[in-house]
Amino acid sequence: MQTLRASKCGLSTAQLPSYILDVIDALTKAGYEAYIVGGGVRDLILGLNPKDFDAVTNATPAQVKEVFGRRCRIIGRRFELAHVYAGRELVEVATFRAPPKKAVTSASGMILRDNNWGTIEQDFVRRDFSINAMYYQPRKGIVLDFCHAIDDIKNKTLRLLGDPTLRFEEDPVRMLRTLRFAAKLNFSIAPEILEVFTPELTQLLRDISPHRLYDESQKLFTMGHLNRVLPMLIDFGIWHQLFADISPDISTFIERAAINTDQRIQMGKTINPAFFYAVLLWKPFLERCEFYLSKGVVPAEARAQAGLDVLKRQATRTIIPRFAETFIREVWEMQTRLLNPKPQQIQALSTHARFRAGFDFLLLREKSGDDTTQGMGVWWDAYQQMSTDEKERAISQYNRQRAKSRRKATTDDVVETKPVAAITEIEPLVNEPEPRSRRERKSRTKSERPVQPTSLNGSEIGYDHPILKRKRVKRDLSQVIFGPTQ
Repeated sequence: MQTLRASKCGLSTAQLPSYILDVIDALTKAGYEAYIVGGGVRDLILGLNPKDFDAVTNATPAQVKEVFGRRCRIIGRRFELAHVYAGRELVEVATFRAPPKKAVTSASGMILRDNNWGTIEQDFVRRDFSINAMYYQPRKGIVLDFCHAIDDIKNKTLRLLGDPTLRFEEDPVRMLRTLRFAAKLNFSIAPEILEVFTPELTQLLRDISPHRLYDESQKLFTMGHLNRVLPMLIDFGIWHQLFADISPDISTFIERAAINTDQRIQMGKTINPAFFYAVLLWKPFLERCEFYLSKGVVPAEARAQAGLDVLKRQATRTIIPRFAETFIREVWEMQTRLLNPKPQQIQALSTHARFRAGFDFLLLREKSGDDTTQGMGVWWDAYQQMSTDEKERAISQYNRQRAKSRRKATTDDVVETKPVAAITEIEPLVNEPEPRSRRERKSRTKSERPVQPTSLNGSEIGYDHPILKRKRVKRDLSQVIFGPTQ
């Protein structure tokens, strides 16, 4: 072990938010050891902005709860932790772990229970990566480095503590964490990890709860380097362990969505991780829709059933929460509504709760070369930037174009159904000019109409009979009583 000065590692209390200092100070005041550990320390040394900070102490979870009272909540059965709430922030406080006295593991070697308390020296051995095993005491200004982690950070190398095969068997999720850290930090993976990181070993992820795998997939989507990690998931054989019916082929659509997601994170914008799931599952959804349409199912019902099937199938890998499933299905349904909207519904559609997500999805499809969007992504993009008057003119123009397209489609259908002899142009016998006024056309029609006898009560009458020339008499509504009668 080596004790480093925090200032030499580029660390100072000025970089830390007040809530983590309050947690460290409260535990120290109660007589316990307390350190900041994990990714927060690593990111500060690398000059990055940590998302959160974790603490570690020699106090048990029950003792931590005694220190913080109602601000603390104990969670976890397999790995018991204390969650301490400091205002709106949450600090995860773990107790020093010791090697289990009696290994409680599954058949594949995964640790099922790990609540043996120990010392800081024992806790360091239980950490997964060397770069996450640095203990920072801000008030003393020191950093405890047990495994020369500072050298791994300088060399940008990702190294596991202990035997990589054993560490992956203890917790297969470490395989996902390996790829996530390598992509996020742009670190190289140590050779001893690459030797054992095989597609056969990734089968251990089947033992992990689909709920936990969903949480890990969200971390992959929201770390800001999604476009870099996707090829790694395919190369290391993890793709099929996370996604059920998605072929391991990064299409232009998926790549654009990944780049767009990373850009939004770098700009500080919020993202919905379920949006990328909608992108990934789009192709299986279309294939399932085609299956139901070929069976004669109504399009709306085909889309609804296809969405249920695809999401149910994905749940065998990662269970998507109900609210996220609803979001995904609404984004898919918006594609149909945005492609062929009724003119009178365009204004209401632009204020729909899922309009923005549906529009982004449609525009990404269009920019990826999807011809089925018919240019509506660009149309909706321009529509959102128009003034009220410009929007009304755009809707009117869209309505005329829509009617014209319908008339053309109807004409094409009629032409296709006519026999060839009927399409042949016939030369008129008499070249008589067409009448200009409506009255002249009407009189000509009457004169050209053949007089055919009509049978009425056994007697035949022609078109000139008075009964056929009668006019409709308009009723006097002033004498009519409306409403309930007396």
